[in-house]
Amino acid sequence: MKKLVLFIPLILVMVMGVFLYKGLFLNPQQLESALEGKPIPAFQLERLEDSSEIITNETLIGKVSLLNVWATWCPSCKYEHPYLMRFARQNILPIYGINYRDDRGPAIRELTREGDPYTKNIFDHDGRLGLDLGVYGAPESYLVDHNGIIRYRYAGPIDQRVWSETLLPMIKELQAVAKQEGAS
Repeated sequence: MKKLVLFIPLILVMVMGVFLYKGLFLNPQQLESALEGKPIPAFQLERLEDSSEIITNETLIGKVSLLNVWATWCPSCKYEHPYLMRFARQNILPIYGINYRDDRGPAIRELTREGDPYTKNIFDHDGRLGLDLGVYGAPESYLVDHNGIIRYRYAGPIDQRVWSETLLPMIKELQAVAKQEGAS
């Protein structure tokens, strides 16, 4: 019996090793989102550039749109920014920014200096909307259909490959459905 007890730590290490090995093959961009297929959470937040303008979840209804969580403190957001500028110029869908846990002044200065790809920018200073969305960190993006339902969540920076291979086909499909249902 005493010899069996000596093997317990070895067995525990082996079990932990199996779980860690399995984790090596998980894709962090494909994290499950509890909100996919559900309406965007209700919110009322200030617009980044104009604190007197309130943006709500109702703003996102009517067109397929992309919600992009970003911040000035986020290096991956800086990598993603030129791509968002390019996609915004293509005018395929409105891109709404969620300025996440950031300060208003530096965020506005960065958009002025680097360009603003966003139709509107939601100022989520305390991270309340991010928490409701289940944000793990910035950048994250949510594809929202014309009814305000989250259809896809992407964790990480969007680049040309992600846009072309993943998001654009989904956007076109969602826009076709919206057109069939009479939405703009």
